[in-house]
Amino acid sequence: MKRTLVVLAVAAAVLSIVPARADAPLKGFKDSLFAYPQILQRSDDGAHITVDYQEMRDINGRDAVPERRVKSDYIATGVRAQQRDLVLNGPDGTKITHFAVGKRDDARLIVIYLHGQGGSRKQGVDDLTFGGNFNRIKNLAVANNGLYLVPDFPGFGDTGAAHVAALIRHYSATSPGAPVFVACGSMGGALCWNLAQNPEVAPLLGGLLLLGSHWDDAFLGSAAFKAKVPLFFGHGSRDRVFPVEKQEAFFRSIRNAQPGYPARFVRFESGSHGTPIRMVDWRETLNWMLSLR
Repeated sequence: MKRTLVVLAVAAAVLSIVPARADAPLKGFKDSLFAYPQILQRSDDGAHITVDYQEMRDINGRDAVPERRVKSDYIATGVRAQQRDLVLNGPDGTKITHFAVGKRDDARLIVIYLHGQGGSRKQGVDDLTFGGNFNRIKNLAVANNGLYLVPDFPGFGDTGAAHVAALIRHYSATSPGAPVFVACGSMGGALCWNLAQNPEVAPLLGGLLLLGSHWDDAFLGSAAFKAKVPLFFGHGSRDRVFPVEKQEAFFRSIRNAQPGYPARFVRFESGSHGTPIRMVDWRETLNWMLSLR
């Protein structure tokens, strides 16, 4: 009996140090609280879904102070112990200030959040705003031996994209083979589309997430499009900055240009410009992208 117990203990220890397969589902974090509410409609062979969104339920019912402080049930702040505010040497001697949460070496996956106009790196690590959804991605990254990065960058043009590309190259070198998922909020989408054109960055990408962002017809000729990098679009139906109809038309143009292209669209019915950042189901989306590898 003792010998059997020893064998089982050794086997368990070995299994505990074997890394998870790159395409294995991510361990969850408060999944029932962050799952999409009722699905109202499915179209485009299931690639487009319309989700019921209600401000009274999804903001007022979720936040202790609406849009300022989420209820404690939705977060776990112990993850802050894994968070570092760092500086990386960027192009031409510039400095890339960024937060890093999780493993900075040998990470299983890398998730990067790029803020929109008027934001900063602090937005993407704020545990209390956006319904606790940034706290969730931080906890998901740590629980799954991953790395979550949130940088500052000098604008949404080529210079800003060069800084993000340098960040990607650096951390891809310290975690060889880890897929890089870039989530772009609002105007941050300009950086997503710029990175898609970069032939050095595109092979490193595991997926792009456009959250209340815009479209770019040039994507259809990009290195990322040719490599079939998965795309996720999250958009509020009442977005007054980027009309949902135009983003939906762009989503369908991608699928028409290359039938079967891995693209998904989640429309939050009655949601506004910032709704997708609050409501995107990080785990569901990343698991889908990982399953395609």
